[in-house]
Amino acid sequence: MPNTSRPRRSVLYMPGSTPRALEKGRTLACDALIMDLEDAVAPDAKKEARDHIAAAISKGGYGKREVVVRVNAIDSTWGYKDIIIAATSGADAILLPKVESANAVRQLEKVMEEAGAPEEMGIWCMIETPRGVLRAELIASASPRVSCLVMGTSDLAKDLHAHHTRDRVPMMLSLGHCVLVARAYGLSILDGVHLDLQDDEGFAQSCQQGKDFGFDGKTLIHPKTIAKANEIYGPSSEEVEWSKRIIKAFEAAQAKGEGVAVVDGKLVENLHMAEASRLVKIAAQIEILDEDLNT
Repeated sequence: MPNTSRPRRSVLYMPGSTPRALEKGRTLACDALIMDLEDAVAPDAKKEARDHIAAAISKGGYGKREVVVRVNAIDSTWGYKDIIIAATSGADAILLPKVESANAVRQLEKVMEEAGAPEEMGIWCMIETPRGVLRAELIASASPRVSCLVMGTSDLAKDLHAHHTRDRVPMMLSLGHCVLVARAYGLSILDGVHLDLQDDEGFAQSCQQGKDFGFDGKTLIHPKTIAKANEIYGPSSEEVEWSKRIIKAFEAAQAKGEGVAVVDGKLVENLHMAEASRLVKIAAQIEILDEDLNT
């Protein structure tokens, strides 16, 4: 089963047609890399990009960070071959664009398995159309391999005839619905990209809003945004310390046969214990990623 509890604070798209970018990705502090064969690659460069990505993953050097390949749609000129190559490339997951049905997921899964994809290889699904949002629950439950939903807010805004506003009010229904679906099915979910690279304040606001919504992290289009995404989406040292205190107090209460504990005058129950444990686990994994990058 794919791992849905890994840190995914910062997930950077990288054009598969640019070997220099794929090389640079080995040095970046993002939690995951999406090596792109779709939107970031011109039609006449698709095959070459496929070869670049396969070679880069085979060479390795990405440490413990997740490596994901975004393929072209399965019914496109390039999609089937993309999936065949990606399935045994050593990537952690395949990201399918513009998913609008459970059948699309099952088609991808069938091709992956015929190609020999390992059992632990995940499927990530882009939700970037109105139909995809409306069918998110069917998509999320289509296969045990599905581990992450990825919002494609640029395409979604276009299809909705909506505007990109700083408060993202036009997107709230879609974002909230997809977070709800992800949590209902135990999946990770990533917020869409922030398009204005000069708007640092707006980017930070978007990250904070996404975290408040419940997103696990943000998809990015430039390395300069990694640090801020990591800062906002990662648990703070204060949160981690508080979580450890909750765990210690709750375990002590359980040892005495009690179902609740009190920490600084606040009642702590099983639900608080679960969230505290999740945060501590994420923090530990982030520490491993940081150590891995610095070795």
